[in-house]
Amino acid sequence: MSATRFTNLKDATAEDWAGITAHFGPYAAALPDRLLAHLKQLEGDFGGFPVDRLTHCLQTATRAHRDGRDEEYVVCALLHDIGDLLGSYNHAEFAATLLQPFVSEENHWMVAHHAIFQGYYFFHHLGLDRNLRDRFKDHPHFRHTAEFCARYDAPAFDPAAETLPLEFFEPMVRQVFKKPRRSLYQKSDGGTVY
Repeated sequence: MSATRFTNLKDATAEDWAGITAHFGPYAAALPDRLLAHLKQLEGDFGGFPVDRLTHCLQTATRAHRDGRDEEYVVCALLHDIGDLLGSYNHAEFAATLLQPFVSEENHWMVAHHAIFQGYYFFHHLGLDRNLRDRFKDHPHFRHTAEFCARYDAPAFDPAAETLPLEFFEPMVRQVFKKPRRSLYQKSDGGTVY
């Protein structure tokens, strides 16, 4: 039940916004739960691939973890395809938007562009330019993204590969999404409104 009485934002008061802000904290704290629940919806959806979409995400994260990547990178690997259900035509940008407030610019760019870079391995089979990623060859995050695809994303379709369970990654997701680094609602002193 809402404690506010306005029906148009232009009529909201500071008191209204104090109440809304009080509700936002617990809602924001539950973001990892919503992300993990959404990720679970990828289970059983093979889309013609040798493993389902959840297994692919878990294998990508498992490979990154076993290779000694830091927690943020592993979470990016885990969530890189979370947009498959709702962003079928822009899944990489969808995932990157979710991650942007919480991760480095380098990792954000990697997730946002991984679909183009992954195309290097199969676009030519679809009549597309497999070297589409080359338009970014001078970008400072080109190598970082190409390496992500080559080492972790592209080989993560193996039904026999090690696949750590989602529960293994849950504490990492909670840590990375604990507090945003950047936010529209960030004050000039570095604190956040919410």
